[in-house]
Amino acid sequence: MDYFPKRIICLTEETTETLYLLGESDRIVGISGFTMRPRRARKEKPKVSTFLDANIEEIINLKPDLVIGFSDIQADIARELIIRGITVWVNNHRTVRGILNMMVQLGTLVNKKQEALELVERVQTIISHIESITSKWSGRPRVYFEEWYDPLISGIGWVSEIIHLAGGEDVFAMLGQQSLAKDRIIRDPAQVVRQNPDIILVSWCGKPFKKDRLISREGWSEIKAVVTDAVHELPADIILQPGPAALIEGLPMVHELFAAWYQNNSKKK
Repeated sequence: MDYFPKRIICLTEETTETLYLLGESDRIVGISGFTMRPRRARKEKPKVSTFLDANIEEIINLKPDLVIGFSDIQADIARELIIRGITVWVNNHRTVRGILNMMVQLGTLVNKKQEALELVERVQTIISHIESITSKWSGRPRVYFEEWYDPLISGIGWVSEIIHLAGGEDVFAMLGQQSLAKDRIIRDPAQVVRQNPDIILVSWCGKPFKKDRLISREGWSEIKAVVTDAVHELPADIILQPGPAALIEGLPMVHELFAAWYQNNSKKK
């Protein structure tokens, strides 16, 4: 007898991607409309939610035996579904360890614990390889990550950790410890100027990045990253989702940018 959930709805992207990576996509009967990974999921699965809202009646009609959400921001959706008799699992992680925990826990829920552990081992191999390189560096780039532009919002916890693992120093690492965006607001853009980062990474939560908007801010033309054109956009569907993509693709992507910076600066010494 199969005691594992057969009809799963994922209200955010990272659990959908994880289930696909584990070969368990057939269990998914509904996804978030914001899901971009894997691309095929958008064609194969009905979209039943955004991030803040969900079509409760459609979810009920799909007869899920498990709905998976993310964070306190989806608490109202979870509450309504629980009242309607639906089993709900809500993750609330904001760290790299939390991402790995989610992957193993989800794998266990669908009888794919070993496969999930192998996926985590793949991530750990990536991290170890990058650390073997950056441990030899004589310096690290100072990095500013911008998640939103009005108001300025710095990177969430796992993004800040990825910056560190990739070989950089997050200039607003303390803000990264705050789970909510409102607590990571940089109210005075001059704070970034004073930090004078070597590299600026941008991912405007799915909105296309407009470089002119960033470099035209008062005083920002003097920032090292702007002077050397070390301003880079990262895909939101990779770096801003607390799931496999952030670590399997996002971490190497960020490290590659830092490694190029390090090589250029090493030649100058």
